[in-house]
Amino acid sequence: MKIQGSKAIVVGGASGMARATAELLVRDGGAVAILDRPGSRGAEVAAALGGGAKFYPCDVTDFEGTEKAIKAAASDLGAVHFGVNTAGGGIAKRTMSKDGPHPLDQFRAVVDLNLIASFNIARLQAEAMTRNQPDENGERGVILMTASIAAFEGQIGQVAYSAAKAGIAGMTLTMARDLGSLGIRVMTIAPSLFDTGLTHGIPQQMADGLTRDAAFPKRMGQPREYALLARAIFENPMINGSTYRLDAGQRFSPR
Repeated sequence: MKIQGSKAIVVGGASGMARATAELLVRDGGAVAILDRPGSRGAEVAAALGGGAKFYPCDVTDFEGTEKAIKAAASDLGAVHFGVNTAGGGIAKRTMSKDGPHPLDQFRAVVDLNLIASFNIARLQAEAMTRNQPDENGERGVILMTASIAAFEGQIGQVAYSAAKAGIAGMTLTMARDLGSLGIRVMTIAPSLFDTGLTHGIPQQMADGLTRDAAFPKRMGQPREYALLARAIFENPMINGSTYRLDAGQRFSPR
């Protein structure tokens, strides 16, 4: 699909990988709705992007509130061609520790934030895309979700996060098959450690230790590198139903 003239809903767009993607889309001629937490820098980011962006505050774990925000954004945009979601997070908690078994409510909260929220956002983006007229290739839209390489080799203490991110990777092909007859593609990017969120600004020595298992380059990823892959996915109609690792060849060790 062409980015020029496109409309996108970017969840998590106030910072990091989603912000870089929103910036790229606007720079290439698209318009974006940035969804992020009420206390985020979303309004500031949207203002910096100019008339091609608008901010809609929402908490992705407030599923009804997220639905209202997405419907408002879709209405204001007039169409939705691209959907991006990078919202997520995890905790460090073993299945069994000296304090006892992993608290079930904490496990559920991580699944809600990552997996359930991702599905909720994707289904609502898909609904908006069905109202598009298909382009010359029969496409109506592209949904991009975000997992993690922890979905495949989670570290000690990542059991909830790994389960949630594996769920995102696991539903990608099925969702693509569900939506294929409607001309909607579905993809997931599984990044390694990126210079965003909790890892932003950590000491270089710590960063070197965290990325020592990468093949090349031995560093954290940059948000722009996520955005570049997102653009390639949007523009190439043969990319569908897969989870792409964006990890410099890194495989997480147990700790």
